[in-house]
Amino acid sequence: MATVLDEVSSASLTVAREVGAGGGRRKRRMSGWHFVLLPIAILFVVPFAQMILASFSPAKDLIAFPPPFIPSHLTLDGYVRLFSQTDILLWLGNTVIVSATAIVSNIVLCSLAGYGFARLKFAGRNFGFLMILATIMIPTQLLMIPTYILFAKLGLLNGLGAAIVPWLATAFGIFLMRQFFMSLPAELEEAGAIDGCNRWQIFFRIVLPLARPAIATLAIFTLLGAWNDLVWPLIAINNQNAFTLQLGIANFQGMHQTDWSLIMAGNVIATMPLILFFLFAQRQFIATMTFSGLKG
Repeated sequence: MATVLDEVSSASLTVAREVGAGGGRRKRRMSGWHFVLLPIAILFVVPFAQMILASFSPAKDLIAFPPPFIPSHLTLDGYVRLFSQTDILLWLGNTVIVSATAIVSNIVLCSLAGYGFARLKFAGRNFGFLMILATIMIPTQLLMIPTYILFAKLGLLNGLGAAIVPWLATAFGIFLMRQFFMSLPAELEEAGAIDGCNRWQIFFRIVLPLARPAIATLAIFTLLGAWNDLVWPLIAINNQNAFTLQLGIANFQGMHQTDWSLIMAGNVIATMPLILFFLFAQRQFIATMTFSGLKG
């Protein structure tokens, strides 16, 4: 017997595929917005292009004033020293571990918490949700000292745990998933309950397949935040074996001397994975925006 669960799951996957493929099939036309967005795009591309060119520049070009946009000659000296004299691969691996753990944890915990605040009725639900939202308004600097003391007592300092734990769940992620779940028709869950499903089956087989756009959005923002996090690891991690990529690159800038060739090469290494991830997930990202717009 075909169940409501199977019908809803297959329907949600079909809609997601149609939305994702729609952008590719739609005929692209030039409009006035292209002439507005093109100069803005160039403003964003030029600094990135300058960073790439600087990473291939000799040291004398990087300390010249003003620094030349086009290097006098191309050299791989910065990259050679980056991979031979630093632990860049170890830092990159640590960053991948932190970011991957943050994405998986946020998807699981924020989805569960968001669904609980959206659908479950319990005492203090609205007050608890307001308290979570209130944490977004607290400046991060005010939380540094109490968080450091807490992590010191838990023995989490100077390890990857210090960089991972703050990203296990975020108030923004809970807010995002809660708002998305509230936009879903409750009739779908009622149909699942009539079909004999318990709350867990409704959540995993009906709600989550429909929440793919919100999950993709949450994953993108979590990746950007965890990958680029610097301030907290700079305070909590002193062990070079536990350095993240951003923390390792920050140490290239000293009090009396700055190795710009290493900084530029390191920034390219730190930026390229994000660009490649966006290019890989571009269609899904556009589908996320379109599908979210259809949801209102």
